[in-house]
Amino acid sequence: AEAVLAWTYYLHRNMPAYRHNQKHALWQEIEYRHPSDVTVGLLGLGALGVAASERLRDAGFETIGWSRSAKTLAGVEALSGEDGLSELLERSDILVCLVPLTVETRGLLNGGRIRQMKQGASIINFARGAVIVGDDLLDSLDSGHIAHAVLDVFEKEPLDANSAFWAHPKITVLPHIS
Repeated sequence: AEAVLAWTYYLHRNMPAYRHNQKHALWQEIEYRHPSDVTVGLLGLGALGVAASERLRDAGFETIGWSRSAKTLAGVEALSGEDGLSELLERSDILVCLVPLTVETRGLLNGGRIRQMKQGASIINFARGAVIVGDDLLDSLDSGHIAHAVLDVFEKEPLDANSAFWAHPKITVLPHIS
């Protein structure tokens, strides 16, 4: 839950843009968004999702979540099923992946589902690497549809030194620390 909140703040405050500005010696303030103006979608409402939802809600973020079966959480809009997944993707400014890797979740975030997300949304993957189709994520980042991805998990770990994820300017790579 702590890592979800920390990296949500990283994206919410647009730290990747500040990193870019530093690299180019640009002294430029980015307009502030209040947490209540940012919708964080939690893909998975198990124990981690519930704990993260409490931290995010307490920090003032609009928090919604999704699970396969219907759940009720205080202060969090809980969605379920295929229609709920589509709604979560469409509404989330920041999507946090917390689902376990199962037959149903392998490749869950493929090109079609990523395209359902808001233009300029960001993704945090603390689930398993195979939940996201890597090439589809790279395509969405390259096209500008997705603004940034924080990736803490990968299909093969440690991440291969030749992986495109390392050098991509819109990806933050973490060594499975969350």
